[in-house]
Amino acid sequence: MSNDLNAGYGNDWIRRMASVCEESSTIDSTLFSKYEVKRGLRDLNGQGVLTGLTEISEIRSYTVVDREMIPCEGKLYYQGIDIEEIVDGFLAEKRFGYEEVVYLLLFGRLPNSMELEELKDMLAEFRHGLPTSFVRDIIMKAPSSDLMNTLGRSVLTLYSYDDRADDTTTENVLRQCLQLVALFPLFTVYGYHAACYFYGDSSFFLHPPKREYSTAENILHMLRPDSRFTTLEAKILDIALVLHAEHGGGNNSTFTDHVVTSSGTDTYAAISAALGSLKGPRHGGANKKVSMMFEDMKKKVKDWEDEEEVESYLTALLNRQVFDKSGLIYGMGHAVYSISDPRARTFCKFVKKLADEKGMQKEFALYNLVEKLAPKVIANERHIYKGVSANIDFYSGLVYSMLEIPLEMYTPLFAIGRIAGWSAHRIEELVNAGKIIRPAYKAVGRHKSYVPMAER
Repeated sequence: MSNDLNAGYGNDWIRRMASVCEESSTIDSTLFSKYEVKRGLRDLNGQGVLTGLTEISEIRSYTVVDREMIPCEGKLYYQGIDIEEIVDGFLAEKRFGYEEVVYLLLFGRLPNSMELEELKDMLAEFRHGLPTSFVRDIIMKAPSSDLMNTLGRSVLTLYSYDDRADDTTTENVLRQCLQLVALFPLFTVYGYHAACYFYGDSSFFLHPPKREYSTAENILHMLRPDSRFTTLEAKILDIALVLHAEHGGGNNSTFTDHVVTSSGTDTYAAISAALGSLKGPRHGGANKKVSMMFEDMKKKVKDWEDEEEVESYLTALLNRQVFDKSGLIYGMGHAVYSISDPRARTFCKFVKKLADEKGMQKEFALYNLVEKLAPKVIANERHIYKGVSANIDFYSGLVYSMLEIPLEMYTPLFAIGRIAGWSAHRIEELVNAGKIIRPAYKAVGRHKSYVPMAER
């Protein structure tokens, strides 16, 4: 039996039948408007169709004045608290913030010092509770070049190690979710090192996590051969995790979490489904695309300070002439925000400090220039006059490159942050258990009669 899963790819029969699949699967696009189908669960104005309620977070991108929606500076609230106030708050007290945000999202309020320490102790216990056999048998024996698949496989395999895997009581699901918050960094970093060894012919090492370290510090400690990092590096990575931790119930991966959870399935199945959604380049995978786009730009644009040359490249991007020919300027625009993304706005304050520390001021200046020019180029080429601004993906790729984090880890880092929000939404869905989420699809195909084989 062949071990080649690609056997048959390019086969004439498969190639021919693929075109048949496409033809039989294509739906007349005019039918979507005829039957008022909300494609992507969004109306014609781009507003999301209301499918649920949540107290976990709120996204605000407009105000209503005399019944008219007026775009405003984007705001994001975690359990009712402005994310910008949260970041300013823990930085002013010289603390790391991700663990505090995990507590806030799960329990609905900010922890006091003792409660925060209790949570940190619990996460440290879970980090050190991963069986040695799991690292050996699951991460090392079957490494994947795609770390999102490594994460997904690791999460699903935990089911086999859990005697109460199918127990959906709040107590048990909370335990499972906190374990995942603790273990996501290990799965990601250890998976990366295993892939480097087996696919990249590099040295293999595993640093055990440190109990006294925050999540951000442990990521850098486990990732780097010498375990060394600066305070600024750890703080900015921590801010990245905080800003990625949650973004409402309507984003694709969190909605997937709600949908799968509503079926009554186990935590590992629900979270692995969310991971599968986040992997997509239209969702969490966009941060990789931003970095790859800028690498292409830096090769093709000779003078990074020449506005006309940079604008010409951006125009070529939209016209599908350069990079991946998708017609997109990655990192610009958002389904909800128009004037500004508060996460990008908050992140940008700290990116320059890191650029100065790393001697990457020219790269930072190029990003700023693209952020300035892209809205104008998009308006001219697409005739879209809804506000277009940089989103969180725009700057996160630059930050990760300055932190010397490999490209393969960009989207998994998003997941390491977002597992906090997924966990809170899973518990919220279970506590408020109603009906299984099942939207309607209208059948528009023609009815046909069965034809006997001899008459086909």
